[in-house]
Amino acid sequence: MENSVKKKIAGLIDHTLLRPDSTDKDHIQLCKEARGYGFRTVCVNPDFVDICIQELENTSTEVCTVIDFPEGLGDIERNLDDLNMVINQGAMEIDMVMNINAFRSKQYEEVSKGIYSIVEAAGGRIIKVILETCYWNDNEIEIACEIVKSAKAQFVKTSTGFSEHGAKTSHIKIMRNSVGDLFGVKASGGIQTFDDVLKMIQAGANRIGTSSGTKIIQEINAS
Repeated sequence: MENSVKKKIAGLIDHTLLRPDSTDKDHIQLCKEARGYGFRTVCVNPDFVDICIQELENTSTEVCTVIDFPEGLGDIERNLDDLNMVINQGAMEIDMVMNINAFRSKQYEEVSKGIYSIVEAAGGRIIKVILETCYWNDNEIEIACEIVKSAKAQFVKTSTGFSEHGAKTSHIKIMRNSVGDLFGVKASGGIQTFDDVLKMIQAGANRIGTSSGTKIIQEINAS
């Protein structure tokens, strides 16, 4: 496959390591892979932002981290404290879980307030809001997308990868139709092959979160 295609695919991938049992050594390896393949970001838990910033210095790969993850409890004060910490460490992209219980209770203003508080404090950094789409019907996914867009975040994201299931192409299509052509849609959770990636892109995703990034690029190399 042409190098330009491989480079384009790699540039859509957030190379992800969010296992609770991961170590510094695991993250050093993650960053080595990200440098080698040109992934868009590494996506890691806040405790590992520092080491990834050091490992990725003077590269095009940035560090993404997570907030209110994976529960989506909606504690705004705590989330802002966590945001300030990871910004000071150098994180450039933030994946936050929306307030799950507030959304379930149709407290949409509360959901929006929680998202906007992070967007406002993020200083122009990219904010991706995780909907955890496995919990919602099609109409609820549309409503969640409208809330995220109105709260001025830059992406809607399917899943944490720690719930019932991850990304589905049917949900990606709903999300893309809801936010329009110019907004970000991140597919995440259960994406393990190049074919999975292509299906998500064809459905409307323009960012891919996966812990199988290296495997996917190696699969492209072999094709």
